[in-house]
Parts: sequence; structure tokens; C-alpha cells
Amino acid sequence: MRNGSSFSIVETGYLPSEKFDDDGRMKRTGDWKSASAHIITAVIGSGVLSLAWCFAQLGWIAGSITLALFSVITMFNSILLTDCYRSPDPVTGTRNYTYMDAVKSNLGAFQYKFCGIAQYGVLIGITIGYTTTTAISMAAIKKSNCFHKHGHTYDCSEHNNLYMVIFAIIQIILSQVPNFHKLSPISVVAAIMSFSYSLIGIGLSIAKIAENGIGQTSLTGIPVGPNFSGMEKMWRTFSALGDVAFAYSFCFVLIEIQDTLKSSPPENKQMKKATITGITASTVFYMLCGVLGYAAFGNDAPGNFLTGFGFYDPFWLVDIGNICIVIHLLGAYQVLAQPLFGFVETSSKKKWPQNKLVTQDFSLCGYDFNMFRFAWRTSYVIVTTIVAMIFPFFNDFVGLLGACTFWPLSVYFPIEMYISQAKIRKNSFTWIWMQILSLACLIVSLVAAVGSTHGLITSVQSFKPFQSKS
Repeated sequence: MRNGSSFSIVETGYLPSEKFDDDGRMKRTGDWKSASAHIITAVIGSGVLSLAWCFAQLGWIAGSITLALFSVITMFNSILLTDCYRSPDPVTGTRNYTYMDAVKSNLGAFQYKFCGIAQYGVLIGITIGYTTTTAISMAAIKKSNCFHKHGHTYDCSEHNNLYMVIFAIIQIILSQVPNFHKLSPISVVAAIMSFSYSLIGIGLSIAKIAENGIGQTSLTGIPVGPNFSGMEKMWRTFSALGDVAFAYSFCFVLIEIQDTLKSSPPENKQMKKATITGITASTVFYMLCGVLGYAAFGNDAPGNFLTGFGFYDPFWLVDIGNICIVIHLLGAYQVLAQPLFGFVETSSKKKWPQNKLVTQDFSLCGYDFNMFRFAWRTSYVIVTTIVAMIFPFFNDFVGLLGACTFWPLSVYFPIEMYISQAKIRKNSFTWIWMQILSLACLIVSLVAAVGSTHGLITSVQSFKPFQSKS
């Protein structure tokens, strides 16, 4: 298609080419603002809830430096990645519709397979983690009202399984949204919710500081003592690094977000603006949540500062904060699950092109409905919910996901793709310092993975499946 006089053939007949982009697909309508909303939705997730706990493990100095470094590294690598949406030229080249497509175009088939294992494995893990987190927030709403009615010493514990089932039912419905391009309204609402509960957490922290003063804090976090060994300090520090890494994990959906942008101005320029906006906004909120949360709770900061009940009153504001978490994670689940949904469905259509059950859509109450999409996505939500019921561990699970995600998807692939596309000469100054950065991040990821795995093993030893309580 070249200009307005040409046409494109689609299943329903001939349509004017002004409705299509240069690749024959329907024109993309997104801009840097909608992309920023997607980024904020993906970045400010359940990771923000554990940042006060991370500061308690790392202390003022290491906590602040860690957040700043992860922010800078994530922004730098994301900007590199924006130039890999089109190959070989970042403005006029062929589009890569997914993160994996970009890896395949720039690094070849072997790394493409490695990327698939890493990306989709992490996406599955995050959706499981979001199921757990949402259930905890749902339970926290009921607990908050129970504490208000019966007092703070009353046993208001709640089983989480029912709330996981409720979350799963809602996700089955939302999962029928066909693709990423239809998610903008959900992302905008989810982004607003993420700002809202972050602001509520910040406000409650300030109120707690004003009422009780700054909690017991230190430059190095929880001190080693009779009840807290040096070994335990080390494991928790490692796990905290994983939590911070998880808080900044979104690169693995950046290409999919960039594929929603209209082609003028160039997608990479719009995406760089969206990336800087989204990560800067997220970092400001992260720093406020971590610093003020630690100041409010001190070394006793809970793993989830809105559901750990360091805050009891005003109970209605705690309820609103948790409602915002629930609404946000309903949308964030979709932002992160859509690449996986799309991969399975596209692969299935290529493998069974004659199977109408897989390929044919039909109209149902004005919506496009596909039997394979309905069955596959419903099954996925059910299976991940069952896994969440078996392993409902928040902090250590979040830390392990962050450790597994950060180096390969947020550092290694963006750097290697950029080196390949920009044709950076091996052993040049730029090549060497990029490799040093990648190696340093690999070490951090390995350390975080070890710490989180240790925490998970410890938690599993005293846990019974399907008996999760908040």
C-alpha cells in the first residue's frame, strides 16, 4: 500500500488503504500519552507495596542508591530497546510486533528461543503473583472493617482462596479483549489507580510520621543482633534487591506497547518520550513510597505496606487504597498477559490454518468472539489461579520474579540487540562498557535469585497448600 488510491484485501472485502498502516494492519492510533499509561500500568504494580520493607532491609543509603540505579539502568536499556522496534533501520525498517520478534530479527533463532522461555516464563509468574496480591488486598478490605468494628487485637484473619476465585472470574471476562490495541481504556484506568493507591500509601505514611514521629531506622537497615543473625540479614538483603528489580520490570512488554503507536512521528521517538515520562513518574512514586514508608514503620516495615496493617485508621482510606490496588492489578494482569495470549493464538493459527475453531471469529452481541481464544484464555486463568492458591508467597515470589526478569529481559537482550542493530564494533569502548554493565546486572540478578529462593524454601517448609490466610 502506497497512498490513498490503493486498496488492501481483507476477509470482508476491499477497504481504502488509509485505514491501514505500512504493514497492511489496521492503523495504529496510540500516542506517547497512551504508551506512558501502559508503562505506568506495567511498572507501578505490586512491586511498590514492598518498597518500605526493602528499605528496612537495605537502610537509607543502600535503599536510595538501589532505587536510583535500577531506575537509570531500566531507562537506559528501555531507550535502547525503542530503536529495535523496526529493523534494520529504527525509523523505516520492518516492524517487529513483539519483543521476541525483535530478538529474532537482531540476534537470530537460537537467542529467540532463549528469549521466549525467559519472557513467557516471567509473564506467567507475574500473573500468578498478581493473583496472590489482588486476593490479599481483597481480604485486607474485609479485615480493615473487622478491625474497625472489633478492635486491633481481634482475630480478623481471612482465607484468600475465595478472593482468588473472584479475581479469576473477572479475569476470564477481561481476557476476551482480543489484543493489546483494545486495552488503552483499561490501562488508563489502571494507571490512575496505581497513582491513587501510591498517593494513599504516601499520605498514610506522612500521617503516621506526624502522629508518632519517625520509626526506628538506620543507615544500614535492620541491625544484626540476638534475634537477627548476619546470615538472615544477608538473605533478606538479597531478596530486597530482587523486589526492587521486580518493581522496574516492564521491558519485556515494551515492544508490544510500541506496536500500538501511530507511525507519525516515528514510533521510536514517541516511545522514548513515553519511556522517560513513565519511568520518571514511577521512580518519584517509588522513592516516596520507600522513603516515607520506611520512615513511618522503621525496621518493622511490613512486606506489603497497605495490607500488612501498619495502618489501621482511617479504615475507609485503607479500604480505598486496597480497592485501587485491586482495580489496578485487574488491568495490569491483562497488559502482561496479552503478549502470551497473542503468541499462543498466532502460533496456533499458523499451525492449523484450516481449523475454523482456531481461526474463525463470529459476532456475539456486537463483539468478535473466537472459541479457541475463549477456551485457551479461560484455561490459562484457571491454571494460574490454582498455582497461586498453592504458592501464595508475596515478597519472596516477587523477588524471585524480579531476579529472573531483570538481567535477561531488561539488560542483556536490549543491549545485545542495540549492539547488533547499531553495528557497534566488538572490543570498542562502547561495546566494552555495555558488556561491563550487563555483567554487573547479571551478578545482581543471581544474588537476588539466591536470596529469594532461600526465602521461598523457608516459607514452603511451614506452609500447607490451599490454606492461604491473610
